[in-house]
Amino acid sequence: MRTTLNRVMLGLLGLLLLVVGLSVLVGSLDLERHWNFTMPHWWPWSGPKDVLLSDHDRTRYRSDGWWWPVVIAVLAVLLLIGLWWLFAQARSRRVRQIRVDSGDGQGAQLRGRAVEDVLRAESEAYDGVAWSGARLVGRRGRPSARLVLGLEPDANPREVVAGLDTSVLTRARGSAGLDELPAEARLRAVRHRARRVS
Repeated sequence: MRTTLNRVMLGLLGLLLLVVGLSVLVGSLDLERHWNFTMPHWWPWSGPKDVLLSDHDRTRYRSDGWWWPVVIAVLAVLLLIGLWWLFAQARSRRVRQIRVDSGDGQGAQLRGRAVEDVLRAESEAYDGVAWSGARLVGRRGRPSARLVLGLEPDANPREVVAGLDTSVLTRARGSAGLDELPAEARLRAVRHRARRVS
């Protein structure tokens, strides 16, 4: 969800900046002299000496008491949105602890890093996996695993994913006492040197 929101927000921001930049660029060119082309009458910039804000536009609301508070409030809201977006990128949604039912009614806390280490080690022990990375994300009661797997050149991706689901993730669900552990696996090929054939 966060990745989709980032892409949409960056796309909209980029499109807005592109439209503004192109409109200023087209307005600053002397199109009538070079190509005998005139801009429409509603176009805000019609020549290279035009400015974004005229003296009249800049000083029009200076005497009104509401002008500066509104400008400051809008800029403050934009600043807060930008800071929220920045901190949302840096915020880790990693699961720190998982509550495990120990059977005595007390329960136990299992560190999320311990589960990640076990997932990583068992994934790397699986046939065809050269290296792996694991991360638990989501909520404490309903975590999900994100795996990154480096596959050997002769590994079959379908078999690796099926085997990880039936062995590694099943054991992780059972040992952590979870009814389900959704997982997302990203597969990457391990670079290797070409073999010389003589």
